[in-house]
Amino acid sequence: MKIAVIGTGYVGLVTGTCLAETGNEVVCVDIDKSKVAQMQSGIVPIYEPHLDVLFDRNIRANRLKFTTSLDEGLKHGDIVFLALPTPEDGDGSADLSYVLTVSEEIGKKIKTYKVIVDKSTVPVGTAEKVSEVIAKNAGCDFDVVSNPEFLREGFAVDDFLKPERIVVGSTSQRAILLMEKLYSPFVRSGNPIIVMDEKSAELTKYAANSFLATKITFMNEIANYCEKVGADVDKVRVGMGTDSRIGKRFLFPGIGYGGSCFPKDVKALQKAGQDSNYDFKILNSVIEVNNKQKTILIPKIEGHFNNELASKTIAIWGLAFKPETDDVREAPSIYMMNSLLQKGVSLRVFDPEAMPNIKKQFGDKLIYANSMYEALENADALLICTEWSIFRTPDFQKLKSLLKEPVIFDGRNLYRIEDLETEGFTYISIGRKQIN
Repeated sequence: MKIAVIGTGYVGLVTGTCLAETGNEVVCVDIDKSKVAQMQSGIVPIYEPHLDVLFDRNIRANRLKFTTSLDEGLKHGDIVFLALPTPEDGDGSADLSYVLTVSEEIGKKIKTYKVIVDKSTVPVGTAEKVSEVIAKNAGCDFDVVSNPEFLREGFAVDDFLKPERIVVGSTSQRAILLMEKLYSPFVRSGNPIIVMDEKSAELTKYAANSFLATKITFMNEIANYCEKVGADVDKVRVGMGTDSRIGKRFLFPGIGYGGSCFPKDVKALQKAGQDSNYDFKILNSVIEVNNKQKTILIPKIEGHFNNELASKTIAIWGLAFKPETDDVREAPSIYMMNSLLQKGVSLRVFDPEAMPNIKKQFGDKLIYANSMYEALENADALLICTEWSIFRTPDFQKLKSLLKEPVIFDGRNLYRIEDLETEGFTYISIGRKQIN
């Protein structure tokens, strides 16, 4: 099939590459000339595990192409995916300006039947708005489909190639048949293509992300309470997670959720509720708790150093909002670093992938280490913000020799308390016994 993908961010690039991998001819469109030139020369502009292999293979097979020309993309594609940004607007709502601007251009340019697919995360009613905008100028038939993505950064390629489910929102049988044909290679193992109306599909994405954010936030509340009463959140988590009604995932406490999806989507659903005169009380609390959770270790750091932080140096391991990505949007590390910098702390930082993106924001305010151990040199303590695998089994004796004093503030509960006690560390984590 002939596919066009408008927008080459995480979602657009993964979508285009994975659709090419099943034999489709894909043209990806982006207005960023330098980015398009980069991709045309075979360079993947984002870090996403396994994407580079598929990207290279499909470029060489001439199934994956890149252009800045919307005309070229629309001329090529029978199915046109909109994978455009829907950033948080000033009032918390989703900004649809990119989606609607491109939709208007699509209406002016299409000459034959197209299926326009909203792949971006968009509020309820967006498919209807897109249809109205296109219809103002379109001289041919078209259908607009809501097809939300459920891709986890760091696992996006696997999620696309082996989806748990595919949601198709449409009331057009013609469009539904085309979408089922397109996605049939990805559901050969029997996972469902769930067809529903457009509004239900749009809400499904927001509801899923908001529920997961709520689950994370609930466990952070439980962890904070554990510290008050002397319980161990790891034991509580295991006791809860073995209940099949609850499940084991998204029960790990820490310093809050971040990224491009959860913060934005929770706020967008909250605002959409307000616009419909509905108060999402749960989401109000989720947002409030998560905002506080991102810097919950700051008072503990201040307490350890008797509120004398101005002369201290702290090493930070992990800057991305989660492991296996270079994405730092709404990363808890940013909130931690801003707070510590305001208190006069010097910061030595390391992340396997995210340092270039952090450097764009912080410039020379930080000291960027070339390795996890280099970050520890002359530091008074270590702060862990992201649970990259390479941080899970460090050489504790080496760590101890590099730090001025053996102190770890662990925002992701990476280590067993017993091990750190044996190694002689002061170890402060989330919702567990504190070792002083």
